[in-house]
Amino acid sequence: MPHFEIAIVDSNILAALGLQPLLTDIIPVAEVHIFISFDELMAADHGQFVHYFVASRLYFEHAAYFREPSRRTIVLVNGDLQISGVPTLNVCQTEQALVKSILSIHRKGHPQMENVKGQGPHGKSPSAWAGLSAREVEVAILLAKGHINKEIADLLHISLTTVITHRKNIMDKLHARSLADIILYVVMNGLVDVGEL
Repeated sequence: MPHFEIAIVDSNILAALGLQPLLTDIIPVAEVHIFISFDELMAADHGQFVHYFVASRLYFEHAAYFREPSRRTIVLVNGDLQISGVPTLNVCQTEQALVKSILSIHRKGHPQMENVKGQGPHGKSPSAWAGLSAREVEVAILLAKGHINKEIADLLHISLTTVITHRKNIMDKLHARSLADIILYVVMNGLVDVGEL
């Protein structure tokens, strides 16, 4: 499996520390480094970084560097700011929305790294890979699409208690810490397209 490095360049260390595990979960073949200043990045950058996640202030201060075609830069913004010619990532959104945005950027930039639709690692079906039952996969997909427990119960014609049990089992089997991990599972295993979320 390919290995590559990603740089997060942000003087807000808490924001960088929050983004780092999300990127590691979404792109497990990447090693994610944090730099709190442009100078710190320059001391460590020897052309090994495939992507740069850069705070907007640092991007504009060093635009000539980050706009070079060889650098794949994603600008970290607060809100829906769009910058012509460069992808942006709104860091002021819920964890689930942030995961969806990162997945969308990742899919656009690395379609060759997607698993075959409906297949997990080593060609196994996603349910076989994680040990999820067919019903748990259905519940996981509906959770990822934003449905609440009551809606899932109604859609699948099962009791609310059963949905809660399935949700707990899904969290346990996936070793999920939050709903964001379930979203990652269903998208990365081709069960749902990012555009459907």
